[in-house]
Amino acid sequence: MNLQVEVSKENLVHYFKVVGEVDSFTAPVLKERLVSVQDTPGVQAVIDLSEVDYIDSTGLGILIGFYKALQKQEGYVKITGVNARLKRLFEITGIEKIIDIEVEKGGGSDATV
Repeated sequence: MNLQVEVSKENLVHYFKVVGEVDSFTAPVLKERLVSVQDTPGVQAVIDLSEVDYIDSTGLGILIGFYKALQKQEGYVKITGVNARLKRLFEITGIEKIIDIEVEKGGGSDATV
């Protein structure tokens, strides 16, 4: 499965639309896109996961690393479009306690973890 990451920018807000599965094979694509903005002071990032079918520990590690990098630059990360399955994953791992997460409306979509 391929991973697509569409990037758009409005002022200091970078929007990342992630489509596909995030695993050890595809995660470098996500990391490359995120790293490209992480050293910008005060940058804000919105990561849309509404079309993510699967995310593994590699993907989670990239999200946490990106969050930490933005924190050092006084930036901000928000994850949107999270389905019920990913929401549960973020709860179990404690990620929802540190990163602002917005659950998808209807949130009944399932993703394999």
